[in-house]
Amino acid sequence: MSKTRVLTGITTTGIPHLGNYAGAIRPAIEASRDANTESFLFLADYHALIKCQEPERVRESVRAIAATWLACGLDPERVTFYRQTDVPEVTELTWVLTTVTAKGLMNRAHAYKASVQGNLDDNNADPDRGITMGLFSYPILMAADILMFNGEKIPVGKDQTQHIEMARDIAQRFNYLYGDTFALPEAVIEESGMILPGLDGRKMSKSYNNTIPLFEAEKKFRKLINKIKTNLLEPGEAKDPNDSALFDIYSAFASHQQIADMRTQYANGIAWGEMKKVLFELLNEELKDKRETYNLLMDDPAQLDEILARGAEKARDYSAPLMADVRKKVGIGPIAD
Repeated sequence: MSKTRVLTGITTTGIPHLGNYAGAIRPAIEASRDANTESFLFLADYHALIKCQEPERVRESVRAIAATWLACGLDPERVTFYRQTDVPEVTELTWVLTTVTAKGLMNRAHAYKASVQGNLDDNNADPDRGITMGLFSYPILMAADILMFNGEKIPVGKDQTQHIEMARDIAQRFNYLYGDTFALPEAVIEESGMILPGLDGRKMSKSYNNTIPLFEAEKKFRKLINKIKTNLLEPGEAKDPNDSALFDIYSAFASHQQIADMRTQYANGIAWGEMKKVLFELLNEELKDKRETYNLLMDDPAQLDEILARGAEKARDYSAPLMADVRKKVGIGPIAD
């Protein structure tokens, strides 16, 4: 029985937070343990350059994200875990795909259209003001990430499905011109994907500045939990668990029995301070060993580089032969056969 190839990229522009763990990291690691799955997981540091021109931030993010996934249980021997920039065939394939991609297709990309609309709304004379070619053409780089490894199932949020459709269009165009080469990827949307509220009750997101860093030091972690927004109901007053950021976060980590018991405590009027204490203890128990491993890895960047380099070697076992085939098909390479 052949394995299903699943590919996931993580853009390296931030430090993982509690929402990333519940919504993406934990389920992806669990999925990677499926004997019928072949997982490719990469740090998308070329993508990071599109939105971040702060070298230290990109470097620190690569380090923190690699350390986070490993600390959370990702097995680099079981999956192909690599840094995008360590696989040079990806950028080479990006250019080849650029030559067969219609500009009109890129004109329809949501991120580009949103940036143009922003300029129009601001009454800028140039609708393309401030828009780089990186932003305009990054769906082609994303297509190369996927097609380089003939990724079959691509887990994405709803806002990313267009990019998978574009990768399919680009693959079909190449296959039509040069012969069957690339598998057509399919987007996998996890409808039940966990979205955690942040400190202010809105979706936990870097853009809202309301995140709880996953491996914050224990003392600071407790303080952040204590900052989560609640209403003014007093101890003893019944509280609605369906309108509580604390309960939402608790439910992402508690057992079914613990959740049922907490619903009862809400009905009985648990104090917000007590609920925050219970939540901290639950999360800290889940994360303390992982936090220790994370800190050890962060203190040993050479080990992280070594793990990513081994992953890149595995990745290039796939990418080098495929790129050689692509070169031959498009007429690039040695003159003599």
